[in-house]
Amino acid sequence: MDTTPEAARAQPADEEGTAWWSLPPEEAVAEARSDGSRGLAAPEAAARLADVGPNALVSAPPPSAWRIALTQTTQLMTLMLIAVAVVSLLIGQVSTAIVVAILVLYNVISGTRQELKARRSVDALAKLQTPQARVLRDGSLRQVDATDLVPGDVVDLEAGDLVPADGRILRAANLETQESALTGESLPIAKGPTPNEAGTALADRTSMVFQNTSVTRGTARVVVVETGMRTQMGRIASMLTEVGSGKSPLQRELDSLTKVLGIIAWGAVLVIIVIGAVRGQSLTELLFLGTAVAISAIPTGLPVFVQSLLSWGASKLADQRAIVASLNDVETLGATSAICSDKTGTLTMNEMTVRTAWMGGDHFRVTGEGYSFDGRMLGATDEPVEAATLGLAISLPNDATVSTDGVVVGDPTEAALIVLGAKLGIDADAARRDFPRLAEVPFDSDYKFMATLQRMPVRGETRLVLLVKGAPDVVLGRCTTMLTTERDLVPVDADAATAELEDMSATGLRTLAFAARFVDDADEGRVAADPMSWVQELALIGLVGIVDPLRPEAKVAVEVAASAGIEVRMITGDHAVTAGAIGRELGLGAGAVSGADLKAMSDEELTRRLPDLHVFGRVTPDDKLRLVRLLQAQGEIVAMTGDAVNDAAAIKQADVGVAMGSGSEVTKQAAKLVLTDDNFSTLVHAVELGRIVYAKITAYLRFQMTQLISLILLFLAASAFQIADGVALFPTQVLFLNFFVTLFAVLGIAADAAPPATMQEPPRDPKLGIVNPHAVAEWLGYGAVIFLISLVPLVWGPDEPSADGPTASMTMAYVVVGLATVVSALLMRRSPESGLVPPIAAIAKFLVWPVVIIVLSTELGFLQQLLGTVSLTGWQWLECVVLLLFLVVAVEGDKWIRRLRATERERLAAGDGGAAGDAGAPFEVSAGRPRG
Repeated sequence: MDTTPEAARAQPADEEGTAWWSLPPEEAVAEARSDGSRGLAAPEAAARLADVGPNALVSAPPPSAWRIALTQTTQLMTLMLIAVAVVSLLIGQVSTAIVVAILVLYNVISGTRQELKARRSVDALAKLQTPQARVLRDGSLRQVDATDLVPGDVVDLEAGDLVPADGRILRAANLETQESALTGESLPIAKGPTPNEAGTALADRTSMVFQNTSVTRGTARVVVVETGMRTQMGRIASMLTEVGSGKSPLQRELDSLTKVLGIIAWGAVLVIIVIGAVRGQSLTELLFLGTAVAISAIPTGLPVFVQSLLSWGASKLADQRAIVASLNDVETLGATSAICSDKTGTLTMNEMTVRTAWMGGDHFRVTGEGYSFDGRMLGATDEPVEAATLGLAISLPNDATVSTDGVVVGDPTEAALIVLGAKLGIDADAARRDFPRLAEVPFDSDYKFMATLQRMPVRGETRLVLLVKGAPDVVLGRCTTMLTTERDLVPVDADAATAELEDMSATGLRTLAFAARFVDDADEGRVAADPMSWVQELALIGLVGIVDPLRPEAKVAVEVAASAGIEVRMITGDHAVTAGAIGRELGLGAGAVSGADLKAMSDEELTRRLPDLHVFGRVTPDDKLRLVRLLQAQGEIVAMTGDAVNDAAAIKQADVGVAMGSGSEVTKQAAKLVLTDDNFSTLVHAVELGRIVYAKITAYLRFQMTQLISLILLFLAASAFQIADGVALFPTQVLFLNFFVTLFAVLGIAADAAPPATMQEPPRDPKLGIVNPHAVAEWLGYGAVIFLISLVPLVWGPDEPSADGPTASMTMAYVVVGLATVVSALLMRRSPESGLVPPIAAIAKFLVWPVVIIVLSTELGFLQQLLGTVSLTGWQWLECVVLLLFLVVAVEGDKWIRRLRATERERLAAGDGGAAGDAGAPFEVSAGRPRG
């Protein structure tokens, strides 16, 4: 292996700069221009600090609140609402202008507050800096602020420390670090000064320590090689800065709808003004008509309704222990089509557990999960194993402690063994006091085992026993015999043990071996003097398989997501074999790939293979970010879950970034959704609620656009053909309908029960959008029906064509439009399902009030004067009701035909393998999209 400084600089693994991990310690010190025995001189350290800056993570200054507010103000919908307010003032509708102005102000303030949160992720990351470090300066060890460290500083580390900067290990003793926050690897990593290959992946750089990871065992001396934004944590901070906060699908679709509304509204105003000008109407009359049309065409209640419904969704999510950062994220959840989930602590419990054991040629399974002492070790007949001696052999060669409430101090793997010992009846803390160590061989990554010497009871007598725990291949190589379940010694069956190890590894279990050597009392002094030389001619006790178990609810949640057409992928820092086994247990789709293989693929190849890849092992933060971006490039709405710093960039990039409540503050600040109960299934419930919210928004837009189109057509027809002197309805009548009648209809839609089988449909296609051919055809078709039935009284009403002022004909048209608004809310709350079938109680109680308001507005004198209405006869009311029946027949008949066609296509698909083709009518489109 070429480990010269030149080769290291020429062969970086995945970043620019020196491949420090590939340099021998002495060359790393030389490359850092330092001294391994004396460290840096104080003046040199000060000069370097001035040159490279403090060892701190920095972020760009947040954008100005005024600049954000200005951007919010110039959005098209806001400009349209401002225009409505101005027009309302011009026609003397001061109260309307005030209401709309308040809506504009609310939208601007709300949007500004959300934008100002964009930089919190990096700010939180910066707070993770270690406050103090033990650094060698001028040959003496001193405490300094971690922010004062510079490249070339020599730092001492011990168990319990947070690593203050990225460093190359110069020497180490039994060093292990917990790097799950950076790499996703759930177990501590054995570290040492031995160089790695230049192309070694981040998670496998055992000669390096990284900023803000923790030392779980041993001691080390390291030379600092990167500080601040050049550390691995700094690179994540840079990625967070580069990842923008894109608009949600709802925001993009409402932007599209706003453009359509703008074209329709101002186009209609222009047409009416041109027609009036050609006819010689006065400026006052033209302004009057243009104002009426503008008020009719702009849905002033749209922002309020959407914000209110999203707020309702956010409240419901909070009740289920899911907190959203922005109201728009509620709807985005409903569009989720792909979930990329971190494994450790998200799908799994992040509590190492012994799942199976092989002792003396027999198999045992271990019940219970995590660090709970509940559970037993069961034999082939499910009889509990009572083996105090075995429990001692497992518990004594460990340094970890586990409290009865599951609090662990020390190595997680050792904690799993302590728990197994407890299930065999051994209190590890008491056992270590009762049977103290007379000698020990501490664990070291070079020889991969630990040994302790103590006196302990064996077959009713106290014996001197050397207990050994370590890597199976190493321990097996030192065994000559093995203990049978009858506690007899027989020649070791290496083939059987190796086969068992292979079976355990194939199922994703991490393996450990236990062995013992029985020592004569006369040899105690010799063993104590040199215990390492006695770790041979051992008797194999057995093997254990350890796993980070799944959360009990995770598999069910994955199944529910699959039924909803959502593909779940697992992305983890664990090895691909382990990750693949967990994936199979979860029921994920086929295909597992390692981070190294992932890096070797081009974006084109990875995109092509993504449908067949569902488990990604040994990946880096860059890999996670790349996967999210590639899925988004394919049109997927991606949810990314995680709890560690290494997930933060991908979480921020995702359409729905999901952090666990127990995760790092960085991850929670980067996320759009925080699950306070750390429950993966809560995410699936959140997706369901997001779908319900979107269904209600779609129903509202179906209803609202139908009303707007009918009014625009009514005004255009009246102006073009001089019906009712060119004025279909007075502006005050339109305003009254918008602010009183429509209000209750909208409340009814919001209160309607959730559509059935919400999670049995595939995700909606975000490319289809709210404004799509089917939706526009539906709006136009239903709007045309309301236009025609409201036009009838204006053309064939009871009044003379030359009548001036309020007329019964215009009042009937006003009543038809108002009652059609009420009926439309009932009919259009669902599509293509019927709006006349139960449950309707929730919406019906809201629709009673607008009917009463419409009647009063035609009978009370002061309302007649305000709105320009007159009293109607019983027959005229009956005519209005009869006209409404045409709307009911048209809407329900259309939906009935679409349901029949959908059923026929399903029947044909079931009969001939899907050869039905695209036989559906242009009016028919699925609410979701098929997932391959």
